Amino acid sequence: MSGPLSGFRILEVGHMLAGPYCGMLLADLGAEVIKIETGGGDIARRLGKHRSGEHSVYFASLNRSKLSVTLDLADAAGRSAFLRLAASAHGLITNLRPRAIKKLGLTYDDLKACNPRLVCVALTGYGLEGPYAERPAYDYVIQAATGVMEMTGEPGAAPAKAGYSAVDNSAGIMAALGLAAKLAEGKGGQLDVAMYDVMLSQLNYVAAAWLNAGERPQRHAHSAHPFIVPAQVFPTREGWLMLFIAHDDFWKAFCVEAGMPEWLRDARFATIEGRRENRTPVIDALSALLKTDTAAGWVARLAPRGIVAEEVETLDHALASELAAAREMVVRLNGTEMRAIGNPIRSSGHQTEYGPPPRLGEHTGRVLGDSAK
Repeated sequence: MSGPLSGFRILEVGHMLAGPYCGMLLADLGAEVIKIETGGGDIARRLGKHRSGEHSVYFASLNRSKLSVTLDLADAAGRSAFLRLAASAHGLITNLRPRAIKKLGLTYDDLKACNPRLVCVALTGYGLEGPYAERPAYDYVIQAATGVMEMTGEPGAAPAKAGYSAVDNSAGIMAALGLAAKLAEGKGGQLDVAMYDVMLSQLNYVAAAWLNAGERPQRHAHSAHPFIVPAQVFPTREGWLMLFIAHDDFWKAFCVEAGMPEWLRDARFATIEGRRENRTPVIDALSALLKTDTAAGWVARLAPRGIVAEEVETLDHALASELAAAREMVVRLNGTEMRAIGNPIRSSGHQTEYGPPPRLGEHTGRVLGDSAK
């Protein structure tokens, strides 16, 4: 593999999503990522109902370009082989439970004797230590525990989760960032990345409003922004439109294009402050207006004026879009028929290679040599 992380060896003792996603991002950037699996392999190999060739589509979407080595880390021979790998590695990613991480000796304190420059990343639900450390944690649970689920959805409806694994993916990205920072520092050590902490950190301005002003987040109909009006989805004659007008210059341009110059003379409508204080009449008037054209029609009219407006797309349309093609975001894994989402990081002088996902234990002999026999 080539790329900015070429020459770095990363070990991954992970399963399912957060840890493997972290490892895959690093592999896309050129690192040699060695996925260490037990005899049964990552649970994700058997997850989901779709397959591409011999692989689960779920597993393949998170484990491209990696090497797979099978080791029993609880066995003396397996532990010895693992220590030899750790001595040659730059980083270790694991998203096992804290008890398992410690039992298997996957912390920096356990491994610094064989490699003091090794960076060990423990990606857990609630941290390596603490009162909740051993609680099982999944994406759904963390969304519930951090308030994300309670503030999501329509007013008066049941709490709602994000439509994809927002916690697992975010935690994987944070773990990759932390590891890259420690590699740049050139020192070994322990990184403790908790999914709970990651999601709280992403609440930034919402949390700050509560911490500094006692303002509790409120749900608004149609995914509306709490204080920018209009900034939400609207039904149109055909399809849904996301309209986001963040300042008055764009509002003026919108009113001209929409044929509503009188809104610029109405104090309730004319300024961002007026619209915020008069949300209901503004939204009611806009809702009636936007139903006079289709979502696609509004985008065609508003986008050339620099107004932020986008049709709410289905996933299949987004993946087949001209933009996705131009950004090369749908890729084929080398040597397979498997299609996947590409890496979003563009690095000058580097063309990302997308290798196939590994078969279970496929590279054990290659990586461990005679010690694998």
